[in-house]
Order: sequence, then C-alpha cells, then structure tokens
Amino acid sequence: MLLQTLKLSIENHIAHVILNRPEKANALNQSAWDEIKEIFENLDENPEVRVIVLEGGESNHFCAGIDLSLLMSVSQTDINCEGRRREKIRKDVFRLQAPINAIENCSKPVLVAIHGGCIGGGIDLICACDMRYCTEDAYFTIKEIDMGMVADLGTLQRLPKLIGDGLVREMAYTGRNVDGKEAEKIGIVNRVFPDKSVMMEEVFKLAATIASKSPLSIRGTKHILLHTRDHSVADGLNYMATWNAAMLLSSDLQEAFMAKMQKREAGFED
Repeated sequence: MLLQTLKLSIENHIAHVILNRPEKANALNQSAWDEIKEIFENLDENPEVRVIVLEGGESNHFCAGIDLSLLMSVSQTDINCEGRRREKIRKDVFRLQAPINAIENCSKPVLVAIHGGCIGGGIDLICACDMRYCTEDAYFTIKEIDMGMVADLGTLQRLPKLIGDGLVREMAYTGRNVDGKEAEKIGIVNRVFPDKSVMMEEVFKLAATIASKSPLSIRGTKHILLHTRDHSVADGLNYMATWNAAMLLSSDLQEAFMAKMQKREAGFED
C-alpha cells in the first residue's frame, strides 16, 4: 500500500497507524480520507493484527480536522439541477463518513493517542475508536459551529454515547476547547498523561496486553459492545446467547483453560 498521508507498521501483532501531514497539522484531505478507509479495512482482514494504535506523529496537533480545500470541493459543483446538486452533496457526505465508520467497524480494538489539538474532524476520528488517551496539553473542540456547519461525520452521533448529553450540547453549541484534564474528567478520554512520550509508552503497554489475549474473544467482545450500545438489554442478551452458541466452543477456550491449569502464558493462533 503506497501511503501519502499516513504511516503504517506492524510488529508483535500491533498495527501502528500515524497521521502524517505535519506541515498541515494533520488536516484530512481527500487522500487522507481514502487512506484511512483502506488501511482500516485491510487491518480488519489481516490475521496478523490483533490491536491498532492510532496517533498524530510529528505534527504539533493530533488532527486539525477536515482540510478546507476538501470542504470547499464538496460544496462546489457545476451541476445546474438543484435536486441533483443536493443528491451529490448527500453522497459526498456518505463518502466522508465511510472512513470513520471503517475505524468503528474494524474488528480489532483501536487505541488512539492524542496530543495537541483534536479539532472538528479529529473528534469524528477519535469517537470511532475503542479507547482514547491524551496528553495534558491536548484540547478538543467541535469546531463546525464556528464554520456555520453542523458536524456531520459522526461526532453528534457517537460523542453522546461517551459523555453526558448536556456536555455534548455545550461543546457543539459553543465550539469551546476542552483541555486534557477536563477531557479525562468528563469521559472523552480514559486517561491523561504529562507528555507524549509517557503516553505512547503506556498506550503500547496496554496494546500489548490486549494482543496477548484470545483474538477471537477480543473481536467478539468488540462486536458485542457495539451491538449493545445500539440495542436494549433484552435484545443484547438474546443476541449474546446466539453469538456464544456459535462461537464459544473454540480452540482459544481450550488453550486458555490448559494454560491456566499448567500455570503458563496462553498462546493463541491468529
């Protein structure tokens, strides 16, 4: 895969994905959106990968949001028919939503490490991840309101599942910055760290722990958690019973039991 705006490496079952437009504060242009979708769909199918770490690399900011040139290209068209013009814009929005959906739908847990600004489309990105971590100097802002827009790529759908409804409304209506410590307090991130080096060390430790677990069970747990988020308890329990009827009797289950009895580390196939 020839990448222009991202970097990818895989080691010890951990995929390391880096946003790589430091000269543009990791603003997401069309190439970045295309590459995010392609990478996460490929990682979903790659049996060598058990967990993914996403971060902002050498940029001063994790992500400055959608590149303004891309935003302008979506709003500009030479189609004369008003109905067809609106239809095209709707399809364009769906295309921009697809890479974010690819992160959420990836069967492998995605841990995101955030430093500096996480702005606009950056919020869309992190809300689709499984766990979020940041530095003290990080800040989060739903910037679309200051551009005369309604955030349309997932922030307003996913963030209310992570933090209180009133807090989402405050952020979305005002566009104010939420710093790292407040982000931890209100639940945007799991944990805040003093600097990036400490954060990356701790995030990779956590990723290694996840990578050591049964891959089948990790993938199943993520799937069930996503299903549970969007269904009632009764529906979730019914679905869970059907899931385990199909997936419970695996070689991973046997290996976990044997490892415990033999007082050794379990070793699971990909």
